[in-house]
Amino acid sequence: MCDLKQRCCPNAVARKVPRDLNEDARDVARAIAGTPDYERSRHRRKKVEMLFAHLKRILRMARLRLRGPCGARDEFLLAATAQNLRRLAKLRPSHLPSAAMAA
Repeated sequence: MCDLKQRCCPNAVARKVPRDLNEDARDVARAIAGTPDYERSRHRRKKVEMLFAHLKRILRMARLRLRGPCGARDEFLLAATAQNLRRLAKLRPSHLPSAAMAA
């Protein structure tokens, strides 16, 4: 028995500390959060989320215009192609050397 029980909970037989039903899952998530695998996964997720945000905001894909799963797949495929072409264009040098232009 605890010596401080009378000060801690004077009117109760036992002291209850509520614990959320999902707290076990949160404990597992907290334990995983410090690992290098988690950091790598988080970095990859962040990259994908930014690409989706770009699709929604810049390419205005807040709503899909084609119906059904096949239409959605086709629309996302076209949008991803456009997005990849934009990224590829940024990698190309803005000016070419004079020897390359002559060829």
